[in-house]
Amino acid sequence: MTTLGHYRPGTSILHRTRPGLKLLALILAIIAVSVFVRAPWQLIPPTLIVVALYIAARIPLRTAIIQLRPALWMIVFIGGFQILFAGWERAVLICGVLVLSIALAALMGLTTRISEMLDAITGFLMPLRRFGVNPERIALLLAMTIRCIPLMFDVITQVSEARKARGLGFSLRSFAVPVIIGTLMTADAMGEALAARGADD
Repeated sequence: MTTLGHYRPGTSILHRTRPGLKLLALILAIIAVSVFVRAPWQLIPPTLIVVALYIAARIPLRTAIIQLRPALWMIVFIGGFQILFAGWERAVLICGVLVLSIALAALMGLTTRISEMLDAITGFLMPLRRFGVNPERIALLLAMTIRCIPLMFDVITQVSEARKARGLGFSLRSFAVPVIIGTLMTADAMGEALAARGADD
């Protein structure tokens, strides 16, 4: 199974584009979609652009679908909530913007190594060093956040698959407890790895 946003080597134009430029474009694109898309039909142009970007990056259809599958439960929950309290048009709009944002962020991860992303973030923050900001530490924090998103989805997926394999019905308590325990174990392992490398100094 392909992990959410896991780097896929390639020679496409997106793979060769400078990480800093891709990161800036990602931020601007998400802001633009969130601010300017105000009706469901307005989702069509950015959707076509995102599809074109995946094609340009030579990302297989199966991999592209997998990028959205871990977030499906969250999208369904948000969509249902919006339908109940704001109507179906608002639900389509909110979920559409969310799906596009996840797809764009995943594409960034698929075409950019974490190390390159880390260097790009550090470069953006370097001017703040004169104000006492540590660009390397902030970049590490952001990179860890990016890495933790797919890890969280992996924990949720593993718990869901384990419950299905045992034929268990849905229970919020029996679902949430293993997810929380798995998340804490993953965080503890990552903390020990960082401490071993002196990142807690």
